[in-house]
Amino acid sequence: MKQALAIARKELDSYFGSPMALIFIGVFLLVTHYTFFWVGGFFSRGIADVRPLFQAMPVLLIFLIAALTMRQWSEEQQTGTLDMLLTMPIKLSALVVGKFLAVMALVAVALALTLTIPLTTASLGNLDWGPVIGGYLAAMLLAAAYAAVGLFLSSQTDNQIVALILTVIVGGAFYLIGSPTLTGLVSTGTAEALRAIGTGSRFESIERGVIDARDVIYYLSLTALFLILNSLSLDSKRWSKGAALRSYRENRRVGVVLIAVNLILFNVVMFRAGAVRADLTQNGEYTLSSVTREVLGNLSEPLLLRGYFSQRNHPLLSPLIPRIRDMMKEYESASGGRVRVEFLDPISNPDLEAEANQTYGIRPTPLQVQERGGTSLVNAYFDILLRYGDQNVTLNLLDMIEVNEVGGALDVRLRNLEYDLTSSIQRVAYGFQNIDAVLASLSAPAELTVYVTPDTLPESLKAAPETIQAVAESLKTRAGKNFTYRVVNMSAPDAGVTPRQLFDQYQIQPVAADFLATQTFYLHMVLKVGDKTQVIFPSGGFSENETRTSVESALKRLAPGFLKVIGVWTPPDPAANPFGGGGGQQLQVFQQSLAALGKNYEIRQVDLISGQVPNDVNALFIFAPQALTDMDRYAVDQFLMRGGSIFIAGGNYQITTTQQGGIGLVKVNSGLQTMLAEYGITLEPTLVLDSQNAPFPVPVTRNVGGIAVQEIQALAYPHFVDVRPDAMDRDNPALRNLPSVTINWGSPITLDPEKNAGRTVVTLFTSSAESWTTSDSNTQPDFQFYPETGFPIGATQGKQILAVSVTGTFTSYFKGKPSPFTESTDPTNPAATPPAAPVGLIEQSPANARIVVIGSAETFNDNVLSLQNRLGDNRAANNIQLVQNLADWFVEDTALSSIRARGSASRLLRPLAEGEQGRWEGFNYLFAVVALVGLGFLWQVRRRTEKPMPLPGIPERAAAPPPTPEPPAENAQTEGEN
Repeated sequence: MKQALAIARKELDSYFGSPMALIFIGVFLLVTHYTFFWVGGFFSRGIADVRPLFQAMPVLLIFLIAALTMRQWSEEQQTGTLDMLLTMPIKLSALVVGKFLAVMALVAVALALTLTIPLTTASLGNLDWGPVIGGYLAAMLLAAAYAAVGLFLSSQTDNQIVALILTVIVGGAFYLIGSPTLTGLVSTGTAEALRAIGTGSRFESIERGVIDARDVIYYLSLTALFLILNSLSLDSKRWSKGAALRSYRENRRVGVVLIAVNLILFNVVMFRAGAVRADLTQNGEYTLSSVTREVLGNLSEPLLLRGYFSQRNHPLLSPLIPRIRDMMKEYESASGGRVRVEFLDPISNPDLEAEANQTYGIRPTPLQVQERGGTSLVNAYFDILLRYGDQNVTLNLLDMIEVNEVGGALDVRLRNLEYDLTSSIQRVAYGFQNIDAVLASLSAPAELTVYVTPDTLPESLKAAPETIQAVAESLKTRAGKNFTYRVVNMSAPDAGVTPRQLFDQYQIQPVAADFLATQTFYLHMVLKVGDKTQVIFPSGGFSENETRTSVESALKRLAPGFLKVIGVWTPPDPAANPFGGGGGQQLQVFQQSLAALGKNYEIRQVDLISGQVPNDVNALFIFAPQALTDMDRYAVDQFLMRGGSIFIAGGNYQITTTQQGGIGLVKVNSGLQTMLAEYGITLEPTLVLDSQNAPFPVPVTRNVGGIAVQEIQALAYPHFVDVRPDAMDRDNPALRNLPSVTINWGSPITLDPEKNAGRTVVTLFTSSAESWTTSDSNTQPDFQFYPETGFPIGATQGKQILAVSVTGTFTSYFKGKPSPFTESTDPTNPAATPPAAPVGLIEQSPANARIVVIGSAETFNDNVLSLQNRLGDNRAANNIQLVQNLADWFVEDTALSSIRARGSASRLLRPLAEGEQGRWEGFNYLFAVVALVGLGFLWQVRRRTEKPMPLPGIPERAAAPPPTPEPPAENAQTEGEN
């Protein structure tokens, strides 16, 4: 090893003895910085990752390492020093490894000088260092492979230019083998094999932050193979062509061939074997979580995971298929035999394709593919089927991928495959379970207790106790010891429980028979499983079907991981909206939020006009409330009084279209302001603007070469308040993993301390200290008069509450008010018969009632989110994730939110002050230049101060004596005369 290090040192001296090393490092730094800041658009993307730094690395290293290795052996042969090296008492392996280490040392120095880029990114945002470490490791492994190739080819010729060209060709071939340019021309199976050989495709695998043993072994094998070939090439230059060394020559060649074959076979075996890898990402994005393992462990029936992938697919989708296959195999391995995995190509089997189309509704997706002859249309399958019992769920192409534009090219990646698979498994598995499976899955026997006052029941409810008993007896027959039932007559002296105890333990209060009645009654059911409790309040009718639904829904809430029901209210279609607006155009659309909720929950549109929310609804989500009536308010109020959780997304303004085709704001009456104020929550009739804001995409037309080109520019927009973690309650489950939230045209919220006394009030998030409010609904910025923000800044600035959660005991808004069931709910026919009144008014809620209010409906509006998506910064995904997290929190199923946060939300850069962007970029360029100059200066100082190495057996020369002074000239003349 000492000999190898001595050779490496000698080569480094040679590099730095000329401008070559500095030129190499300088070109490398210039290209990487330009790629990161300009081609990758770091500041315009606004995302805290360093992906653009490594984007061009596989191609860049081909040329730079070819320039480094071209002279290593070619120059030795050209100058004749190779013969001297081969005759010296130095092992060939030491010569080869020494030159290899010199090249790698220079590459390591060059990569080290780019560390300011991730450090800058970490200073501006929450950088995940896992992909950074993976990127640098991948770069070193790739450089090692290229360096070994370059050294071998340099040993084949004495012409440096030829060595350079050959290295570029061979290195480029290894890169192109696995690139979409080539894999897009072949079937999926062949493309997968080509990607296993390609250096660039392996690089992408490690660069994402996953150190897969298969990728590391591939690079090390490639490096070792070409270093061995290099050694053989040098050794062959010492061979004679006579018969005396024939056996030696053949043995050496056969030995190298056997080594190559063994390395290839080893990589083939490793490729087919299961992945052994280390996930370096911050949240373990590529490793199955404990939540997933728990879901798999709870499966009681076999689960089929079947991938439908076409052999011929889009070149951008094909690299994702091996990752999907690896992830599905991990599910199979972690399930303990409960999961079976299959991979099929429906196009190759008509029967399978017919089954996929007719039974599961899986159909091919038409995709445009660029080929040599032009653009063609390919019908490709990219779907996953999950089948559990008689239930099935499918994930299609759009469910699994995200597409971003990076440097003018499309970047297609898996969105969050574990979350998509686990949530789908949970949905299909729990949807399959019937009530028998629910009873069997309970952790303890279920106890149903009915608290009733038979004497004071209204006439319409006299038969309710018998109906409840019939339902309970039916469940007891099916469940056996897993279900018990008893009745407590609250009117009897020996009831064993007092009204006070009932209130303290379950927040149960007697119900008034009607709004003005003084007589009250009990007809409450309490279902207990272990230490968990569900209270079933009297609501609606008590038919056998309704009673059975209420009890079974409560059982499902208590069963582990059962699918919950989210009730949703959204604005009606404008054509059916009697309150007008929109001119027939639906501007209030929330399908993205509903689709996200539908992945984990059963989504049910509720009609509040009936005056009640169904009993089996676990949480109520109201988006953009407008013109709600007393009947609507009564349904919301009584759902809260039953201990429900309500989410309201609605400020005092909603978007509309202007006559010029732009976006404007219109003030709306939600119909909930007064009721919310009674609860101690007030939505102010103003708008919040903030200097810390998210950009607004504006289409701009530029003239390029006489051609009008339209592009999207990001415009700072104070109406889009950018809420960062420092303004959030990070302890709240709904916000714990969110990197940011964007509140669009939001209204501030104020709280009444007196009305909220005794409740748990949590400010979920606020605007920044540089925000202000305005009553002006103008949406168009004016940078001529207000060059900094586009809008006038208010005289008073400070934090504004944008979202709040209140949990505790609420008093009904309708207590002491007339019943809303005395008038018709049909505005077109006031004489119509009003709906039947539910069973009495619940005047006070239990302590677990919860209401969450966000002062903006446009935060979740599809039309607004689509505008934000045009910037490619993924801010819209954070808003959708907030809705999902709130649902998880409401039904106490926060486990899935921990998986969702591992990959679905972007890591945004913090807001930058004016000129800060230029300073950070200038610092990186300046550091690169200073480091380059300093490196050259230090190496020159080292060379000048280095002492010659003493040779053994040769004594050091003594210092020469001072010269004898010559005699004066006049003495010399005298001597001549004499």
